[in-house]
Amino acid sequence: MDIIKVGILGVAAVFLAIPLRKEKQEYSMFLSMAVCICIFIYIITKVQIVLEFVEKLEGMIAIDSTYIGLVIKMVGITYAAEFAVNVCKDAGYGAIAGQIENFAKMSILVVSLPVLMAFIDTIGSLL
Repeated sequence: MDIIKVGILGVAAVFLAIPLRKEKQEYSMFLSMAVCICIFIYIITKVQIVLEFVEKLEGMIAIDSTYIGLVIKMVGITYAAEFAVNVCKDAGYGAIAGQIENFAKMSILVVSLPVLMAFIDTIGSLL
C-alpha cells in the first residue's frame, strides 16, 4: 500500500502548493521539489528489492548476467532522467529538460551497444 502513502503525499503537496503559488511562487516550487526528492528517495529504497529479484532470476535462468545488468542500468537511467526532466519542467526550464532527455537517450544507446553487437553476431552466425 505504498502507493497510497506516495499518492497522499503528492496530493497534500499540491494542496499546499496551490495557495503558496499566489503568495510566494518560489516557495511553491521549493515545496514541489522537496516532495519530488522525497518520493525519489523512497523509490531508491525499493531498488534493493528489484536487485534481489534479478539475482534470483539469474540463478534460475541460464542468462549472461551482463545483459541483465545492462537492462537494469537502462531502467536506472530512464528513471533518473525522468525525475530530473520533471523537476526542470516544473521549475520552468524546458530547454534544460530537453537536453537531459537527449543525454539520457544517448546514454541508453551507448549502454545498449554490447547487446546490439551480440545480436548482430548471432544473426551473422546464422547466415
